[in-house]
Amino acid sequence: MDASARHLRVLTETIEAVNSTLDLEEVLALVASKVSEALDADACFVYLYDQRTDELILRATHGTSVEEMTRRPRLRPGEGITGTAALQREPIMLPSQAHLDPRFKRFSNLPEDEYESILAVPVLARDTLAGALNVRTRRARAFSQEEMELLVAIAAQVAHSIEHARLYAEAQRRVGELEALARISEAVSESLYLEESLVEIVKTTIDAVKASGASIVLEDGKASWPQGVEAAHEARLPLRWKGRRLGELVCHRETPFTDEEEALLASIAHHAAVAVEHGRAVMLGVLAQEVHHRVKNNLQTVASLLRIQSRATDVDPRRALSDSVNRILAIAAVHELLTERRDDVVDLADLIERLRATIVQGVGAGKTVETRLEQVSLAGHTATALALVVSELLQNALEHGGSGVVVELARRGDEIVLAVADDGPGMDGDRAGTGLSIVRALVRDELRGDLVFVSERGLRAEVTFPAG
Repeated sequence: MDASARHLRVLTETIEAVNSTLDLEEVLALVASKVSEALDADACFVYLYDQRTDELILRATHGTSVEEMTRRPRLRPGEGITGTAALQREPIMLPSQAHLDPRFKRFSNLPEDEYESILAVPVLARDTLAGALNVRTRRARAFSQEEMELLVAIAAQVAHSIEHARLYAEAQRRVGELEALARISEAVSESLYLEESLVEIVKTTIDAVKASGASIVLEDGKASWPQGVEAAHEARLPLRWKGRRLGELVCHRETPFTDEEEALLASIAHHAAVAVEHGRAVMLGVLAQEVHHRVKNNLQTVASLLRIQSRATDVDPRRALSDSVNRILAIAAVHELLTERRDDVVDLADLIERLRATIVQGVGAGKTVETRLEQVSLAGHTATALALVVSELLQNALEHGGSGVVVELARRGDEIVLAVADDGPGMDGDRAGTGLSIVRALVRDELRGDLVFVSERGLRAEVTFPAG
């Protein structure tokens, strides 16, 4: 078979091979292997032209694996021997010592200086630059005119296959984007919880743009949903809703983000903003319902206490009003703590300190109140009962005790112990009164505990109740 017939057969087989798939990576790998085989070369390097960055990017090789490279080599048209061939739109052939040519560009992770010869040609699609490729041999070799023409013909034919594969890849990318946005829309619409929605958005973002890491950070800085790791390139997209900035979507990757990927990230950021606004609206609704429930219960408690007070005889109206104010303030302290924490658990040490400050200001002028408080938490409804108990006992100690009062709070196993002790005269017999009647009822019915008084060097009231 003469050289012309052989070259025609090689050209036909190469075109058939690259036309057998629409996957861009497969097309480029086939081009590299078939061209090497056709010209009996030791290596082939295939570059694609990125019009956005005006760069030729190495996408496939025969002889050196792209996966083994730390970074893909990039050339501008006119840079290096292959870039020069692309810029001039004509082949360049160097039979030996190609790495000594002044146009040669060295890459630390691409051992091109192992090769002696090079034949580089542009890849043109309808006179538009689509890329460039070169073949290399380790031994000196002068490629014939027929071989140069064969490589030019192969490049011209595979240019169309590359363009078709690019269009297919673009279509696949768009499908992937739509699927990602569909998953995000589903997460936003179906989940009632903001955290669940944002976690799903971050996961989908990483998958959609093949990122090394991503996170959503809210504007107030109080919440962040990060996954993965940071990398060399970063994209930041604001989360905006009706002109307000709610936060930002941050994405990291080893390679730069394309315009299309940044457009996708902008769409994802919009969905994230919707998720934040939706989640906050749901939380406000839940919070409003919870606040309504708590206020209703607190008002019922206040009404019950006022009824008890109204049944008492021989009570100074001014004193009765003052006691009622302190009870309402005790309930308000619990409500304030629950609202601040947005939780149904109250830190008792914090609660008691707030009550101490309020009550001492009202009736404890000139007296000292020492607190010895361990960190103990209690459910909201139980904390309300305890707040009333503390208020009554502390007010009683300040009014009837000596110059100093000690309030203690501790946990003993499965029980909580509250003690209010003063250095006054103590008491003889069983002390009565509306306040202590309320305390006994609360300890018995609400706290399911016990109340004891010890009159020794003053009066010590101790309440013990289950922690659960």
